Amino acid sequence: MTPSTQPGTLPEHSYGGGGGPAANNHVPGAAHQGLGQQGQVQQGQQVRPDEVLAELHAVVGRIAANVEKVIVGKPEVVRVALVTLLAEGHLLVEDVPGVGKTSLAKALARSIDCTVSRIQFTPDLLPSDITGVSIYNRQDNDFEFRPGPVFANIVVGDEINRASPKTQSALLECMEEHQVTVDGQTYPLGAPFMVIATQNPIEMEGTYALPEAQRDRFTARVSIGYPDPQAEMAMVDEHAGHDPMADLRPVSDADQVLKLVHAVRRVHLSPEVRRYAVELVGATRRLPELRLGASPRSTLQLVRSARAQAALAGRDFVVPDDVHAVAVPVLAHRLVPTAEAQAARRSPADLVRNLLQRVPVPQAGPDQGGQFAHGANPNHHR
Repeated sequence: MTPSTQPGTLPEHSYGGGGGPAANNHVPGAAHQGLGQQGQVQQGQQVRPDEVLAELHAVVGRIAANVEKVIVGKPEVVRVALVTLLAEGHLLVEDVPGVGKTSLAKALARSIDCTVSRIQFTPDLLPSDITGVSIYNRQDNDFEFRPGPVFANIVVGDEINRASPKTQSALLECMEEHQVTVDGQTYPLGAPFMVIATQNPIEMEGTYALPEAQRDRFTARVSIGYPDPQAEMAMVDEHAGHDPMADLRPVSDADQVLKLVHAVRRVHLSPEVRRYAVELVGATRRLPELRLGASPRSTLQLVRSARAQAALAGRDFVVPDDVHAVAVPVLAHRLVPTAEAQAARRSPADLVRNLLQRVPVPQAGPDQGGQFAHGANPNHHR
């Protein structure tokens, strides 16, 4: 029997009500620092993991409730966005026009009191328009650097595939290394740093598809989709005569988010679950339906996202269900299907779901303390 939760489930509303981890969920030897009233770390004070996770639930719950004022009826989309934030990653929002891609990005950015910038990608946008440029200062008789919009905690890139590949490449260094190099000088970016980009996969005229190297730097991809009739009716009632974005106020700040990220880093990952993640990613490289499988970078992002998912579910250790809950948004956009697979309408997301059923899932040992045995029936943990 495996200590697990249903994939994607979180405590009661607000992504963090009750349902904190039980005392026996503590991983021996794991050191945790507490988060104070405003997310301040209480230095030198050891607190129980459930207290740290309870604080995480409270903060994340406020952020989720804020975002849901704008994005109605899409809790799964909000969950993936929050997992990406806590995993120190970047989010790609890909969907048809009018479903709220930019609204999701702006709502998440406004919910955190930090520096935010927005870049409207167009065909005439230059790399220096993103990273910044060195300008000659006559008074000092020297060049001085003027930072671009990428120097912010949260960067919202609208319609990223409308810019040329040359301009898109300006984000490669900053997304991976959290720094920008201009004229031989390297400038570090602040922390936290997150890029939330949107793109329309349907309209291809005047667009440039993101190269594989660019897509691989996005931790997760999410599609919002059309709302159900009830959610759309509620949206019409509440938003038709008023813009909810105008009333959105920050409910957290950059320092608090950083401390949540540090708490997620300390979530325990057993060797068995680590091996399971490696085998799952490795299996994508052997699929005949794929021209390109997932990279080693995707393994790191899968593990980080699983840790964040475990924290949101109220645990200080990762179980296989956490990997299942984030596998599709983390892996699917990195895979390149063959022409035969595309003709058969086998999407990368379907291939990942199929692998989740085939790759053996580790099972909990007799102590059920977060330790797992490998090679079990892949569906037994359900």
